[in-house]
Amino acid sequence: MQRADFGFFHRLRVRWAETDPQGIVFNGHYLTYFDVAITEYWRALGIPYPSTVERFGLDLFVVKATVEYHAPAHYDDELDIGVRVGRIGNSSMQFVLGIFREEAHLISGEVIYVAAHPQTRQPQTVPQAMRQLLGH
Repeated sequence: MQRADFGFFHRLRVRWAETDPQGIVFNGHYLTYFDVAITEYWRALGIPYPSTVERFGLDLFVVKATVEYHAPAHYDDELDIGVRVGRIGNSSMQFVLGIFREEAHLISGEVIYVAAHPQTRQPQTVPQAMRQLLGH
């Protein structure tokens, strides 16, 4: 995985509260970093995440999240989190993520969401308008 694999990045600085006593980012925080970056990706597309319910009549639920650790991030590092849509199925969508410190690739991951009816939480087909917005 390389920076060139991504067209969107969200930058954040590692805060002290996110590190362990050695100043290394505690592993669970990478999922939060992914969530923040995906939220900013939606915002960059013109749809702040909560607006998906109103605009498309569906909600998105995480059904799978994976994190692969290649190298640690440290306190005060500036990290660039790359986000792209890997694939869209009938009711699911895969976000592929990479965390970089300059050119160094630290973390890989994926988050898979299922589109569902907001009240019943039953899976729904990803609407064509959403597919187009996401470039699929």
